[in-house]
Amino acid sequence: MPLIEFADFSFKYVGADSLALKRINLTINEGEYVVITGPSGCGKTTLCRAINGLVPHFHRGYIGGNVIIDGINTRTSSVANLSSIAGMVFQNPSNQLVTLNVERELAFGPENLGVDPAEITNRINEIVELLFLENLLEKHPHEMSGGEQQRVALAATLAMKPQILVADEPTSNLDPKNAEHILEIISSLNKRGMTVVLIEHRLDLVAQDATRIVLMNAGRIVADGKPREILVDDICQEIGVGIPKATQVYKGLKKRGIQLPSVPLSGEELAYIVQEAVLK
Repeated sequence: MPLIEFADFSFKYVGADSLALKRINLTINEGEYVVITGPSGCGKTTLCRAINGLVPHFHRGYIGGNVIIDGINTRTSSVANLSSIAGMVFQNPSNQLVTLNVERELAFGPENLGVDPAEITNRINEIVELLFLENLLEKHPHEMSGGEQQRVALAATLAMKPQILVADEPTSNLDPKNAEHILEIISSLNKRGMTVVLIEHRLDLVAQDATRIVLMNAGRIVADGKPREILVDDICQEIGVGIPKATQVYKGLKKRGIQLPSVPLSGEELAYIVQEAVLK
């Protein structure tokens, strides 16, 4: 059974003129790293908020079809009950930081789930070490930089031990160095077995780690597959999705009759492929 399943799922916000999601059919298995991308307003955030039940329990509107998370229908389960299965990191981390210092922030979620205090302490210690938060524990969340806030928001979500990490453009407000650091952490979590659903536009930073890329446009899924298959498809250009520069070079060479043996997703891969081709 898939860990996440959208079955003919549609949603329209109250007061909206059109559907935000239109008959979405999507399955995600345990341990996958799925990147959701597409132009602004295509329904990516709505899709992710349907995974943890914010749609339809917090964002009200017309709903059709179902979303099943680990065998639970999100229509009949509360957001609180789903929070231990699907944890979400929002695009603006300051919107989900609610306490007076980082240590309390990390404890807040598990306390509300009724976790034993000793277990909460263990979780905090583990996450502080994982995300290098030792120097931030006494800081007020709103005194920190954007990169620090994003790490704390991620840590607070992980403290609830969700099976699924859903991250909505977690690098959108970060400089390249901090963006790369956050994405490295998310990739390492996936390598440890966590299922990841990530909304991201910087495909050059995530394409190598993702197991799948799902393209959305106008509320629909228009492509779904392995990164090396999706990113060379002309549909990316047609809907305005930027592909990694190395993949652009591959496509440009192919148009000129030069066929590389595989699709590169990074500059390092491109250099290696070209070097191997020259040596042959």
